[in-house]
Amino acid sequence: MQRIGILGGTFDPPHIGHLILAEYAAETLDLFRLLFVPAADPPHKRNEQKTDVQHRLAMLERAIGDNPRFVLSRIDVDRPGPHYSLDMVEIVQGLYPGAELYFLMGGDSLRDLPRWFRPEALIRLCRLGVMRRPGDAVYPDMHEAVLPGLAERVTMIEAPLIGVSSTEIVERLRRGASVRYLVPDAVLDYILANYVYGR
Repeated sequence: MQRIGILGGTFDPPHIGHLILAEYAAETLDLFRLLFVPAADPPHKRNEQKTDVQHRLAMLERAIGDNPRFVLSRIDVDRPGPHYSLDMVEIVQGLYPGAELYFLMGGDSLRDLPRWFRPEALIRLCRLGVMRRPGDAVYPDMHEAVLPGLAERVTMIEAPLIGVSSTEIVERLRRGASVRYLVPDAVLDYILANYVYGR
């Protein structure tokens, strides 16, 4: 049975933290493909300003282009909102019938899972690959009382704790500081050539 991973995010911009965690997840879970799904209108980030989706797609394409296991997916950007993870996973299920799906998330997302849209349906459709983030105190059975069966659907992914954030990168770019080695060279070239974050 093929295993397909799903990694959503704004990727504004995509950085080495995304790529390192994705590579560790793909290896740990023995994924056939890992779909990078840029978010169009995530319900929990509606008030946040995002870079135009065409720039985010172009940056992500450059970030993952040299890894045959990584695939850019337009599932969220090509459909009307609101964009709930459950709906997206259902679409992936239709694209990969019979595959075992792994929805990848950070420890902070696992902590907030009971507040997501229909989390019980989500964990029925797919397994969760949880990547720890610095300072996260999370564990597979932390919501077992409200989401029975969650613990057996969670795989914890041990990866380097990379404290890089897109917000920090954008702030550095806007003040003219270096982001070399924080984003892939191809992404940085695109950002600078297209004045994505000003300057």
